[in-house]
Amino acid sequence: MKIAREEIFGPVMSLLKYDCYEDVIKRANSSSFGLAAGIVTKDLTRALTITKRLHAGTIWINDYNTFWNQAPFGGFKQSGHGRELGSYGLEGYYEVKTVSIKLA
Repeated sequence: MKIAREEIFGPVMSLLKYDCYEDVIKRANSSSFGLAAGIVTKDLTRALTITKRLHAGTIWINDYNTFWNQAPFGGFKQSGHGRELGSYGLEGYYEVKTVSIKLA
């Protein structure tokens, strides 16, 4: 299904039927994008198991579109490079230098 493979912005939510959790994970990971994902469930253990297998930079469980300045935000695959927010968000501003001195 096209909506499940493209990166869509706006007030859009797609609700897709599935037969098993393997189907959900396969469908989600078949996209070229991986900015964010949301899981709504009563089974927290299963949700955490699924998050380990999803290729997305941010995953919300029973919540969506909340951000904290301390937590990095960014996508996988074609959904961007690097991270915003948190200490990872500062890495683009770092200038790393190596200095080597022979003392003897």
